[in-house]
Amino acid sequence: MSGAGGPGGLSVLGATLTWAKLREVKCAELEEAADGWGRAGNRADAARDRIDTQLVDDLRRTQKGEAARAAVRRLRRLSMNFQYIYTECGLLRTTLNSLAHEMKAQQCVLQGALDDAAALNFTVHPDGSVTYPAAGEGLVDGKPLAGGRASGVPNPALAAPSGLVAPNPNAAKAQDIADRVAQAVRTAADVDWRYAKILRALKAEDGLSVPAATWTDAAGDAAAVRQAASGYLAQGIPHDASPAERKAWWAGLTDEQREEYLAVYPDQIGNLDGIPALVRDAANRDNLQLLMGKLAGRDDEDAVTKLAALREIDRQLRAVREPGEPPMYLLGIGDQGNGRAIVSYGNPDTSRNVAAYVPGLNTSLDENFATEDLKRARDLSIVSNRHGAPAAAIAWLGYDAPQSPDGLGSLSVATGGRAEDGGRVFREFMSGIEATNGNEDPHLTAIGHSYGSRTVGAATQESGGILSVDDIVFVGSPGVGVDSADDLGVGRDHVFVGAAANDVVTKLPSKSQLVVGSAEMLFGGPSAAYAFGDLADRGDDDVWFGKDPASEAFGARRFAVGDGPTLVAGGRVTTDAHSEYFDPEIDRTSVENMALIAAGHANRIQREEPR
Repeated sequence: MSGAGGPGGLSVLGATLTWAKLREVKCAELEEAADGWGRAGNRADAARDRIDTQLVDDLRRTQKGEAARAAVRRLRRLSMNFQYIYTECGLLRTTLNSLAHEMKAQQCVLQGALDDAAALNFTVHPDGSVTYPAAGEGLVDGKPLAGGRASGVPNPALAAPSGLVAPNPNAAKAQDIADRVAQAVRTAADVDWRYAKILRALKAEDGLSVPAATWTDAAGDAAAVRQAASGYLAQGIPHDASPAERKAWWAGLTDEQREEYLAVYPDQIGNLDGIPALVRDAANRDNLQLLMGKLAGRDDEDAVTKLAALREIDRQLRAVREPGEPPMYLLGIGDQGNGRAIVSYGNPDTSRNVAAYVPGLNTSLDENFATEDLKRARDLSIVSNRHGAPAAAIAWLGYDAPQSPDGLGSLSVATGGRAEDGGRVFREFMSGIEATNGNEDPHLTAIGHSYGSRTVGAATQESGGILSVDDIVFVGSPGVGVDSADDLGVGRDHVFVGAAANDVVTKLPSKSQLVVGSAEMLFGGPSAAYAFGDLADRGDDDVWFGKDPASEAFGARRFAVGDGPTLVAGGRVTTDAHSEYFDPEIDRTSVENMALIAAGHANRIQREEPR
C-alpha cells in the first residue's frame, strides 16, 4: 500500500516493525483515505443511477433506430463500469477502515503496557525488552535484590516454563509488560501483512471494459475483505434478532456504517428480513453481479443453470418498464442449495396490499423460475393494482423445494420436511414485510401453489402462527398439513382455495390408501393413480398432505378457476391444469379472483362449491 491511500505498495508499517513504529501509526490517516474511497464510490453510484434512471430512459423515449439502440448498449456498459467502481471503492473503504480498527486495538494494548511501565519506573527499550530496578530484600543480607531485563514473548501462553523464578518482585511485572509489547507488535505485523495482501489484490485490469472475468475477480475480492473485516463489521449484523429489531438496528446506523455494510456484506444485508425494501434491492443488485462473477468462474452444471437464471433476472431488472408495469425489487438472491430469489413487483414497503407467492415441487433457481414464476408475480401485481390501493406481488423462492426428475409422478419423494424448513423462513419473511411496511394497517396475503401450499401451511403452525398475514390462498394444493381451515390461524373466512377440475395434484388420494401404492408400483407414481382418484377417494376427503383444502370438510372458501386440460389431451399425458392458475391469458378467472383477494376485495370473488 502506498502510504495510507491506496493499493500500490506492500506495507503500512515497513519491513521491520517495532513498538515505536506501531505507536506512531496514524490510523486517522487510514480512515481519511477510507473516506476518500467512499466519496469516490458514492460518485460512481450516483453516475450509475443517473444513467439507469435518466439517460437510458430519455434516450429510449425520444430516439429510435439502430443508432439509438447502440447508444443504449454503450450506456449500459458504462453503467456496469460505474457499478464495478462503486463495488471496488466500497471494498477499499472497508478494508482501510478495518485495518485502522485492528491497528488501533493493538495500539491500545501497547499503550497500556507502556503506561504500566512508566508507572513502575521501568524502561522499555527499542527492541521491546524491559529493564526493572532493584526491589525486595535478600534473605541473607536484607539488601534490595538486583534489577534485571525481561525480553518479551509474543505468545506467552505457549512459552515453556523455565523452572526458575526470579526473586525480585519486579521481574514478573516486567515480563508481563514485555510480553504485552511483543504480542501487540507481532499481532500488528500480522494485521499489516494480511491487509497489504488484500489491498494489492484490489486492483482493476487495464482498459475501460468490465468483462465477466473481472466480476469473478471482484467476487474473490469481496470474499477476502469479508473475511478480513469480520471483527470490524460482521459481528454487528443482528441475525438472531426479530425483523422489527433489525429494522431499528439499521435505522440507528450512521450513513457511513450503512454504506460499509452494503459494500462488504450485500449478501447478508440484502437477505435480512426487517431491512427496508429499497436497501435490500440495492444490496442484492450489487450482490447479483458478484454472484454472476463467482458462477462464471465455474463450469459445473449447477453453476451453469443458476448463472442462466441470474442473467435473466439481471436482464429484467435493467429493462425499461413499460407504462403500467410495476417496478421490480430484488429482495433476496443467493446460490445456496437449489438457489434463492425473492422478487417483488411493486414496492412492498409503500403498497397497502402485499401478496407473496410460494412455488412448489421442482422449483429452483433456473431459467424457468426467472421467466415463468416471476411472470406469475408480475401478472398478479398488474391485475391487483386495477382494484384500488397500490399492490405489490412477490415471487418467493426462499427455500429448497423438493426436486423430482419425474415431475408429479414422483411426488411421493416430497415429505413435509422441506415445507417445515421453508415455513419457518417464510414466516420470518412475512414478519419482515409487516415490519418495514409504512402503512398503518397493511393487508398481507400468502399464496401457496402446489407443494408451496404445504410450505405456507407449515408457516402457520410455527410458534405464534403467521400473525402478519391477513388472507391465505391455496391453488393446486396436495394438502397443507392441517385438516381444517380453522387450524391456520387467520379464520376460515380468510382461507381461499382454487382447485381446477382436471388438476391431478388436487385429487391425489392419501398416502395411506392401498390403491395409490398399487398404482405407483404399476404405473410409476401418484399421478398414475389419478385415473383411480374418484374410486380411491370416494367418501374420503384426505389427499397427499392431509384434508383436501377444496373439500367442504376443510371449510375454506373455494373460488372459481378454469378446469384446465384433461390428464390425457391431444394424444399425450399432460399436467398443464396444475400450472395455469396464474396465467391471465389461459385462466383469467383464477387470476382475477386471486387479485381481488390480494387487493382486499375478497367479497367480490367468484365462488365455487366445495368438493
